[in-house]
This record gives sequence, C-alpha cells and structure tokens, in this order.
Amino acid sequence: MSTHQSLSIVMVDLKKQYLQMKEEIDAAIQRVIDSTAFINGDEVRSFAEELADYLKVKHVIPCANGTDALQISLMALGLSESDEIIVPDFTYAASAEAIGLLGLTPVPVDVDPATFNISLIECEKALSDKTKAIIPVHLFGQSCDMEPLRRFAQDNGLYMIEDNAQAIGCEYTFTDGSTHKTGTMGHLGCTSFFPSKNLGCYGDGGAITTNNDALAERARMIANHGQRIKYKHEIIGCNSRLDSIQAAVLRVKLQHLDRFNALRREVAGHYTKYLADVAWLKTP
Repeated sequence: MSTHQSLSIVMVDLKKQYLQMKEEIDAAIQRVIDSTAFINGDEVRSFAEELADYLKVKHVIPCANGTDALQISLMALGLSESDEIIVPDFTYAASAEAIGLLGLTPVPVDVDPATFNISLIECEKALSDKTKAIIPVHLFGQSCDMEPLRRFAQDNGLYMIEDNAQAIGCEYTFTDGSTHKTGTMGHLGCTSFFPSKNLGCYGDGGAITTNNDALAERARMIANHGQRIKYKHEIIGCNSRLDSIQAAVLRVKLQHLDRFNALRREVAGHYTKYLADVAWLKTP
C-alpha cells in the first residue's frame, strides 16, 4: 500500500519573516504602547515621510486598507454617477468594487495574456464619451506598460489611478532611460499593506500616493471625515486611518522591502526554471 505525504506550500511565511526581524518589530510595537499615541501619532507621520522618500513621491496619505485607498482616490476626483472607469477584468474584486460603491460604472477590459496586466488595445476599444479615468493594476509584482498607458490617458483627458497593491517597490523604465516606481506615475496611486503583500503589516492598512498637491489635500480630508481642522467638516468624507502600531511595523519592514522583493523574484525564477519542461504549461 502506497503512502503519500502532504506538502503545504505557503505563499508568504509570515512567522519566519517575523522571527528574522523579531527584535526590531517587538521594539517598534512596544514604542507605540509606551507612547499611547495609537491614532495618527508620530509613527504614522514618520512612516508616511519614509515611504514618500523611498518611492520618490511628494505625498503619501496613509489609510485603513487598500480598498479605502481606491475609494478615497476616486472620491477625490469629484466624478459624477454617469462616469465610466476602465479597469482590467483580471484583478482582485476591490479594483472594480470601489468604483461600484460610488455609483460609477466600471468598464472591464481584457488583459495581455503574456503579463496579465491591462491591455492598451482593449482600453482603446472601451473608450467612450463617458470615460473619465483608467485604473491600471500592477499585478503579481509586475508593472503595467505605463508609458503608452500614460500617453493614452493624457491624449484622452483621463485621470489615472494606479492600483499598486501587489507591486510596491517595482520600478518601470521609460524609453528615455528614466525610472519611476509603480504608484507614482498616475494622478494617484493606491497600495495595500495586507499581511501577505510585498510590504505587509500585522493587520489592515493602506496608502494613497500622489505628486498633485490639490489631490493630496482632498484625499487627506476625505480620509479624515472631510475635515482639515477638527470638527470643521467641509466635504463628505469617511473614517480611514492607519493604526500607529501598524505604521511602526511598516517602518521596520520598509527597510527590508528591496530584499523581500529580491527573494520573491528568486523564488519565481525557480518556478520558471523547473516548470519550463512542462509542455502544456506556459509561465508568465
């Protein structure tokens, strides 16, 4: 009688990752507890500054999760209910969910089968008089082909919101040799700090990135009940904050992000190598 051993493949071994940084993480969490500044404290402000410096972007607005980041970004654009947003049909539900929650119309388009990222050709087919924005999703750590997508958006007067939940730290190279990190090339970028992400916290968290001062101010207000000054609510907003403990954890893990990404590429390389001889399988 033959016996089979079960093999559990863990996508991200959070326990092993934590043990590698245990002293740093424990000290960061204890620092927040000692300060009792659990909401919008120094840790959140410092993390936003450090992430902005890493991404080379002007503004980082922390929020409660990646879905909120998408919703707040769409709200900041001041769109109308009849407006259409182009979004890839192969993505996590949140990319389209945030559009629907605001009464906007998601227009799903097919992706490039070689990269699983949004297809420019399909975007051009989906364009209508009601199209106001496009949400390219950088899937599986790989940047969309941003140069032609940005040209498409600019030529048609569209806003661009990058869904960067799976690709923070990824760099895109333009034909002139310049490089930009994903999440910094559109009008707004959105990321998630869900524990399994490239940069993950120990709960929920997210952030909005932008180089546009006016959009940054509006997004900050929306994430904070529509207020700039406490108890003075100027616009309709929501309550979307990154916890100080999560910010402290992210400050530690941000220092290791490039190493984490390199390890993911190394593991992906092993899969590509050892699956190469499977005749019926094509790796991305």
